[in-house]
Amino acid sequence: MMPHVLTRSLDRAATIFVLVVAACGVLIPLSNLLLPAGSALQVPTYLVALWGKYVCYAILALSIDLIWGYCGILSLGHGAFFALGGYAMGMYLMRQIGTRGVYGNPILPDFMVFLNYSKLPWYWHGFDMFWFAALMVLVVPGLLAFCFGWLAFRSRVTGVYLSIITQAMTYALLLAFFRNDFGFGGNNGLTDFKDILGFNVQAEGTRAALFALSCLGLILAFLICRAVVSSKLGKVLIAIRDAESRTRFLGYRVESYKLFVFTLSACMAGVAGALYVPQVGIINPSEFAPGNSIEAVIWVAVGGRGTLVGAALGAVVVNYAKTFFTSGVLAPYWLFMLGALFVLVTLLLPKGIIGTFNSWWDQLGSRRLNAESAAREDGVTEPKMAE
Repeated sequence: MMPHVLTRSLDRAATIFVLVVAACGVLIPLSNLLLPAGSALQVPTYLVALWGKYVCYAILALSIDLIWGYCGILSLGHGAFFALGGYAMGMYLMRQIGTRGVYGNPILPDFMVFLNYSKLPWYWHGFDMFWFAALMVLVVPGLLAFCFGWLAFRSRVTGVYLSIITQAMTYALLLAFFRNDFGFGGNNGLTDFKDILGFNVQAEGTRAALFALSCLGLILAFLICRAVVSSKLGKVLIAIRDAESRTRFLGYRVESYKLFVFTLSACMAGVAGALYVPQVGIINPSEFAPGNSIEAVIWVAVGGRGTLVGAALGAVVVNYAKTFFTSGVLAPYWLFMLGALFVLVTLLLPKGIIGTFNSWWDQLGSRRLNAESAAREDGVTEPKMAE
């Protein structure tokens, strides 16, 4: 049943997207590992890590597009779920350091020894096992999203009010994680990772494997989103987005649909954060900053809201531009450029890059059909090419 649903949900553009991501997930690691360093086709290790970060951002953009583009829930705090997934993975990586830390404590991470912790906090237990950390990557963001969504949607908080509340939530988490007594490294966060599943996180092979795994995660997230939006559930979500009151009047429990898709989106964001941390090498409270969540919304708007492919493309394009412009004399002006980009896209390309392209393509196709129909009615056929 599931393969049938996934196959039915893939159109031509979606199939091309999956194939391109799969090709990148295979060819880039092979190029990095098999080709010599001086080769023109060899991808350097630093680029593998950088592009792996872009892929994680693409997963986060997909999670936002699922709730904003198809259900009309504009979350300005989705970075909180991304950061929580990252912290869950960071806690596992910190427990793997053991006696190789600066203080050589086999149980306590270095920051706990420095802050005179007498024992490991109870919520750190279990993170020495990968399966437990992987489970928490899904459970912690999902549980927070479920509790938040249950209270917000049950109270019928919508629109800009919901956006403000989500931003307040991530800012509250930012302040909490900055505290040294909260048990997550305070301002410095979690860093100095050594191993993941017994493999050195700095090794070229590990970075290549993490990139390939991130591409696989992007493909799975995309297929899940396509399966949701192409099903009857997706049609109900679109109805909620366009006319929530009418959908409720027809007998649908709008709160349940919104709660489900919001929780699913949070779990996807948590997975993106978990894949992000070992490739970047650090996770700190700055990931909770409301500006990060707003920036992620801009990725979706630039790529095309309600297109999925556009959301992933927008994440890659905007972050590539950020990497390019923040490494030169224009670095102090990046936020102004980002704001100008959002305004220009809103005014000139309200449907985003992919949305505008799809609209243009549909108009071109309709013109062709109209021309062919008119030619048939007039009894005129197009001349055939001479052989």
